[in-house]
Amino acid sequence: MVSVDGTVGGSSEGMERVDLLVVGGGQSGLAAASAARSAGRHAVVLEQSAEAVGSWPKYYDSLTLFSPATFSALPGKVFPGDGARYPSRDEVVDYLRAYGTNLGVDVRAGNRVQDVTAVPGGSFQVTTTSGVTFFADAVIAATGGFGNPHVPPLPGAGEFTGRVLHAADYRDPGSFAGQRVVVVGGGNSAIQIAADLASVARVILATRGPLRWAPQRPLGRDIHWWLTRTGLDKAPIGSRLRGRTSPVLDDGRYRSAVTAGRPEHRPMFTLLNGHDARWSDGSTGRVDAIILATGYRPDLSYLKGTGALDPAGRPIHRHGVSTTVTGLGYVGLEYQRSISSGTIRGVGRDAAHVVSRLHASSSIPARN
Repeated sequence: MVSVDGTVGGSSEGMERVDLLVVGGGQSGLAAASAARSAGRHAVVLEQSAEAVGSWPKYYDSLTLFSPATFSALPGKVFPGDGARYPSRDEVVDYLRAYGTNLGVDVRAGNRVQDVTAVPGGSFQVTTTSGVTFFADAVIAATGGFGNPHVPPLPGAGEFTGRVLHAADYRDPGSFAGQRVVVVGGGNSAIQIAADLASVARVILATRGPLRWAPQRPLGRDIHWWLTRTGLDKAPIGSRLRGRTSPVLDDGRYRSAVTAGRPEHRPMFTLLNGHDARWSDGSTGRVDAIILATGYRPDLSYLKGTGALDPAGRPIHRHGVSTTVTGLGYVGLEYQRSISSGTIRGVGRDAAHVVSRLHASSSIPARN
């Protein structure tokens, strides 16, 4: 590593110069560091938490992947164990921990990026809350799609006296026993959480449209086998797909549970008032808690002053490469290049593309 004053292997007055700085040490950041190493580049990964495992330890206890282990790996390391099984949250955490260790990535844990500034001449100044400033020739924002829980406006939320939380804050059904709970959302996580809660609570799954189902194992093969075999998993996507909720992958259990009313599926409520919710058919009912399984938005506030974001805070890019700031890229955005972008199985391909494009347009020398 070269410091700002040109010395090797250290820093000067809390400043360091690096070739490539990766912001975020989860699956996207690790994939970016792996791609950089394969391209002969040296990357420094800044991770705000204590270790490079991303947001996975914070997810609910019953979470399991909807893709088998065989299709849930980062480049260069298979997911251990039975490849046909659907790994749990803790298995993914263990996998990412081992991946970072075996990769030998230069991870700086406990470093939250506060601000990224484009410096004249084509480099970046990156400041952290730990007091260290980095100067980088290129930056990859890998805080992806899971750092900023999306909380949509709810009709009458100001009058609601029950509990409202995002799925990011849900852990297990224990504290909801005997309650009436509404889970808002129609994706995989919403279904999984609603089914989890239905064992101890009266649960309504509220959606703005019909539930969309997809078979988990069509013709006896997991759908990810088919997506990979046909090439659809990495095929470029049209803009019309962006922002749409993916269909729920189901082996029949979840759809049967919804049919049986555990959880009950209803259209989105129209108003909250006190402890009650009003529905489109005019009925009302008590609600003790609302869980918002409404997805996430990229956590990119540190890029606000760069001109890289649109007025809504979304990155302006093409396939993960900024179209407004030279030397800036992204890994982990939903639908960044394909339907698998943002997933553990797809970030490796996106990272390789972004690293290649960033360095093709820069003068950063490769390291032997």
